[in-house]
Amino acid sequence: MYDELTRGDVQKMQEEIDYRTQVLRPKLIEDVQTARAFGDLSENFEYKCAKQEKNRNDSRIRYLQRMIKTARIIDDRSGQDTAGLYDTVEIFMENTGKSRRIQLVTTLRQDALKGLISKESPVGKAVLGRRAGDRVQVDMGGGRSYWITIRSIEKGTDDGSIPIGSF
Repeated sequence: MYDELTRGDVQKMQEEIDYRTQVLRPKLIEDVQTARAFGDLSENFEYKCAKQEKNRNDSRIRYLQRMIKTARIIDDRSGQDTAGLYDTVEIFMENTGKSRRIQLVTTLRQDALKGLISKESPVGKAVLGRRAGDRVQVDMGGGRSYWITIRSIEKGTDDGSIPIGSF
């Protein structure tokens, strides 16, 4: 399965790759060489830490490159009155009696604690393409579901302010 990313996602990922390869990697290599000079590598904690940090950076670069290579580029094709990517949607959850504001984003940028909900999540799938006033069922899988009502939709754009998640 391909990850669906916007051109902005790919651009941000490429910028991170460039930073990690051109700025961070040389510094980390230098840190490894400096720590290696401290002596016996079997008991050299600084060397182990520097090596781990370099490996983590290299792993992140490979991850981002693989994401770009396998990505399927998408555009937001939502109508003016329907929920689409980067739109802020106020939903009313009938099971809790509470309202919440969420922003629909690509999976790469999701952060539920900040209200950034993936378009591929159960709530994202239920809301995407719907209009204000629609009552929709959120399928949680395994026969479980709940109902939400879309109260309002504020159109948004990918202005670059939503960061790409890291590991």
